[in-house]
Amino acid sequence: MSEPNIASVVAVLPVTDHAKAVAWYERWIGRAPDLEPMEGTAEWQLASNAWIQVSLDPEPAGRTTVVVGVKDIDAQRSTCAAVDVAVGEVDDYGFVKTAEAVDPDGNKILFVQETPEASQ
Repeated sequence: MSEPNIASVVAVLPVTDHAKAVAWYERWIGRAPDLEPMEGTAEWQLASNAWIQVSLDPEPAGRTTVVVGVKDIDAQRSTCAAVDVAVGEVDDYGFVKTAEAVDPDGNKILFVQETPEASQ
């Protein structure tokens, strides 16, 4: 099998209020955007080839879900709580644990932690 041609993934989160959304994502991610390539667009690099882009686009705002893999879901919930970003309770499915945060427009950030049972 040949090497995949995919170099990176960018999840786009449409929002109605760019400044409010950027402030929320700055709290959650813990820093200002890595890039602001144009007016109404802010980007954060979350992992080596994984990015989140917040983009002013009112019509589809609030209809997006992004799945973010984390090493420790309880630590992620604590980190979010410390900066006033609400995250729901942990759902444990045996092979993964999930918890959800919702941005000001209603876009969902689903934190997912694989459990040891997942690798067996």
